[in-house]
Amino acid sequence: MLDKNAARPIVLARMNTCLSFSAEAARAALAAAPGIDLVDAPEKAEYPLPLYVAERYNCQVGRIRKDCAMENGLSFWVAGDQLLKGAALNAVQIAEELLKLP
Repeated sequence: MLDKNAARPIVLARMNTCLSFSAEAARAALAAAPGIDLVDAPEKAEYPLPLYVAERYNCQVGRIRKDCAMENGLSFWVAGDQLLKGAALNAVQIAEELLKLP
């Protein structure tokens, strides 16, 4: 049994792309992505938090906003149970998605 009180980090991710797109478009894409739970309601104080992803395979993503340091950048938080969903499971899930391609 995993200790739900064990330290699990929140990662601040920064992404810069060739094309500009809004935080709303990123939210829509992430909400439809497998393995991701969108938790992005700051007005209700709902953010990705390690406590809520303990012993769960999905990662939470939220606090999505334009990154003022990059022309086409976005910043967001990512929280996941790194003890449960490590590189091996992630690699299998990526391979499963690649097998779906024509």
